Amino acid sequence: MLSLQGKLVIANMLSCLLGVLCGALVWFSLGDAALWLALIVMLVVCYVGSRWLTTRLNESLQALEIGLLNFKDNDFSVSLHPYGEPQLDRLVSLYNQASAKLRSERQFIYQRELMLDKVIQNSPNVMLLIDDAQRVVYANGAARHLFNHGVKIEGMLMPDLAALLPDALKAALHSEQEGLFSMASSDSAGDDSGNLADSGDVETWHISRGRFTQNNQQHHLILLKQLTKELNRQEVAVWKKVIRIISHELNNSVAPIASMVNSGKFLTQHLDNNKLQLIFDTIENRTTHLSQFISHYAQFAKLPQPQRELIDWAKMTQQLAQQYPFKLLSPLPVKPIKLDAVQLEQVFINLLKNAHESGTPADTVSVMFEEVTHPVNGLVVKVEDQGCGMSTEVLSQALLPFYSTKQSGTGIGLPLCREIIEAHGGRISMQNRPEGGLSVKVWLPAQ
Repeated sequence: MLSLQGKLVIANMLSCLLGVLCGALVWFSLGDAALWLALIVMLVVCYVGSRWLTTRLNESLQALEIGLLNFKDNDFSVSLHPYGEPQLDRLVSLYNQASAKLRSERQFIYQRELMLDKVIQNSPNVMLLIDDAQRVVYANGAARHLFNHGVKIEGMLMPDLAALLPDALKAALHSEQEGLFSMASSDSAGDDSGNLADSGDVETWHISRGRFTQNNQQHHLILLKQLTKELNRQEVAVWKKVIRIISHELNNSVAPIASMVNSGKFLTQHLDNNKLQLIFDTIENRTTHLSQFISHYAQFAKLPQPQRELIDWAKMTQQLAQQYPFKLLSPLPVKPIKLDAVQLEQVFINLLKNAHESGTPADTVSVMFEEVTHPVNGLVVKVEDQGCGMSTEVLSQALLPFYSTKQSGTGIGLPLCREIIEAHGGRISMQNRPEGGLSVKVWLPAQ
């Protein structure tokens, strides 16, 4: 089979031969006077014949040129059809394969970029990309919530955004250093991760920075990560481990003591000795009290996962009011929400019990519900009293296990409340009310 080059040579030879024949025919017909005319006819016939014979090659090359120009413009949607010429068809096949591969790779890159953007936008970590002019080039959802209440901030200047931020965060952004810093959280229904924030809380953050060049321009990447919840989780995990160890050791001692007391009472029951009976009763009462004390802490250390179901707020508030009366200052929630009813009821019992023991009149304890949508859908429940409130030191330690200001308190009620709320993905916080008393806020996510 002839190659494309051989076919072109033969086509040109045939065109030249046809041109020579036509020129000779004109010369012989018109004589020597028509020699120039014969030469012109010969050249025209050669040109027309060569052009006609190479039409298919010209069309295929033009198609390849258009396809490559499309490649240059990042358009990989064009495919070429075969022309019936083996060598051209192989070229067309390679072009189509390259086009298909580029389409596939671009689709893969596009899907990967979508997935990466989805991950970044839903990340609780704050991500900011700014240029040398301090203009925001890119910001994820957490950054928008932190800096501008969820409103788009791309194109805005960083100094303008930082003007209304807390001083600690402003100083961390202006500094070139990386590391931890603390700041008081804003008094709002939620922070960037969808949790309740309160002016009585102190949040721990970590800031890190990076630089890179894009489109011949220097860009600065700022990452902010809130560590408060993680630190609280680790702190609770340590307390649980300590509680399990203490409970195990105490149980190993209490059980033999209780057994020996029962044996002693049985062996001495025929003796009429009131003092001995009093000793045994005292030991038995103290071991029973110690067992109950251990069981309370074990409940905190072995809290089961929430069993979520739709909450009947009317039924729950009615049951709570029978144990600890309160005033309901808002309508009950309308939107359905799935929570563990037993655990949630235990939380509100503890909070209402503390409110009634705060020195406030019973009729001043109040409960209020508020359905929020920013930054995510959820429910805020406030339990308030008009008691003496808490000092700054007590507020900072009230949610820690073993800490209690009550003479007979175990220091497990509020930590158990926090553990239950955080197991539901929510958050609990407390602050003193300006008019007196304490306000406890519980934020619960709708999903």
